[in-house]
Amino acid sequence: MKSRWQIVAVGVVAGLALTACAASDRDAQGGTTDGASGGGRDTFIFAASSDPASLDPALANDGESFRVARQIFEGLVGVEPGTADPAPLLAESWEVSDDGLEYTFRLKEGVTFHDGTDFDADAVCFNFDRWNGFTGVLQSESLSYYWQKVNGGFATSDVATLNGTGKYESCEAPDAGTAVVHLKSPLPELVSALSLPAFSMQSPTALQEYDADGVTGQGDAPVLPAYATGHPTGTGPYTFESWSPGEQVVLTAYDDYWGDQGQVRRIVFPIISDATARRQALQAGDIDGYDLVGPADVVALEDAGFQIVNREPFNILYLGMNQANPDLADPRVRQAIAYAIDKEALVAQTLPEGTEVATNFVPPSVAGWNPDVAQYAYDPEKAKALLAEAGKSDLTIDFNYPTNVSRPYMPTPEQVFTAISADLEAVGITVNAVPDPWNPEYLDKIQGGADHGLHLLGWTGDYNDTYNFIGVFFGGPSNEWGFDDPALFQAVNDARYVADIDEQTTAYEQANAAIMDFLPGVPLAHPVPSLAFKADVKGYPASPVQDEVYNVVTLGD
Repeated sequence: MKSRWQIVAVGVVAGLALTACAASDRDAQGGTTDGASGGGRDTFIFAASSDPASLDPALANDGESFRVARQIFEGLVGVEPGTADPAPLLAESWEVSDDGLEYTFRLKEGVTFHDGTDFDADAVCFNFDRWNGFTGVLQSESLSYYWQKVNGGFATSDVATLNGTGKYESCEAPDAGTAVVHLKSPLPELVSALSLPAFSMQSPTALQEYDADGVTGQGDAPVLPAYATGHPTGTGPYTFESWSPGEQVVLTAYDDYWGDQGQVRRIVFPIISDATARRQALQAGDIDGYDLVGPADVVALEDAGFQIVNREPFNILYLGMNQANPDLADPRVRQAIAYAIDKEALVAQTLPEGTEVATNFVPPSVAGWNPDVAQYAYDPEKAKALLAEAGKSDLTIDFNYPTNVSRPYMPTPEQVFTAISADLEAVGITVNAVPDPWNPEYLDKIQGGADHGLHLLGWTGDYNDTYNFIGVFFGGPSNEWGFDDPALFQAVNDARYVADIDEQTTAYEQANAAIMDFLPGVPLAHPVPSLAFKADVKGYPASPVQDEVYNVVTLGD
């Protein structure tokens, strides 16, 4: 899953070495451009934290793959700039039938893929049928995660729960400018979900020519075909030039792009895995910008004249409580832990400026967020009383937290752990610290088994839909939470398929209230993710869902 499973490797020496690659690339390729942009540099160098997992976005679910994909590809649906709300892109408009089973997309005219293939309704249907027709290793969660989770299955599958169980039925092209998608049953989140890079439109010609579906190996170690490593072909403002794994990805402007090309004619993504090395590369002038800026670096970079650009928070940081632990199965203990945490102090001491305290497992900008849920305001005396009532005044509990990682929802996990531990110790809970490296130990432990207690984790939303948050967490039993509450799971899943928007919002509000009454964990905060840039970078389109395409960026001389 894009924001939770993305691997962030650590390699300071390698990262520093790669900044030299970025610098030499700038010297060789920077140049200038004339015309409407007003001149200036035309190469934008943005440090990536890792290689993309795949250049085929249909077979990716990580942030760095999607960062590259958004430059090359476009979907039927985009998002309104600066928001997570769906907006027309390759589809200029759409209509949904009253029964929620038919979506009619009116397509933009005069658009071509990078190989010259026309973008039309046949191309749209080819892509939908491709996703639904994935077989074998292509159906593994590590590859077609988003189609499986949004649609619910495939046309055929060896796995009974995925065989013909999806919502998608068919696609037809009554004319070149109209694509009609038919569903077996309603899927109200479909339009929002189509803004994901995983559902980008790709050239049918290139997909076939370069054997895009010819993936071999196993789901945990797939061997990608030529298309996904060297021939991605979309309709976006940039075309693929090269990928040197461990070093950089390079893109160049598509001269026949249907929209505004802008000043940036070339994009270089040097791979710099370590956050300190990325900061040093910016300070040395070797890159133009980078993501996942540590809170401790923000002030120093601003004081040195660099720009800090914040995304609107579209995430949740939470304290999970694994009820496979008998102590945490007692609701009084979970309530005591919630009352023991001073969220206001936690945010002030450990998280970026502008971070909001969380009360729901969804951010306030998402429909279904409920202002009236149980909120467990900081009350250490009440926490002590609940522990005494439960006979747990001398409770000792494992507290798992990750090391060697910085996530948009969790930039400083060790600091968050320290602050919460102090609050718990203050009400008489003895904390047994259990740190583990993020990859692979931490996620495997939290999501793969029952050997964990309290734990820090979070999520950045993929698109503006409540299920994309609470459905991920509480759509069914999981090792992370260690409980089985069919009524709660049913409430979350029933809300997902309510076709009327107002009724669905009410259903999600009720589900969020039920979640906070049950209290499987404590929503802590909605941290503000920060990016850093050189002073002459203008117009970076910061997006809460990272829908950031660089043809709108301008660069100084």
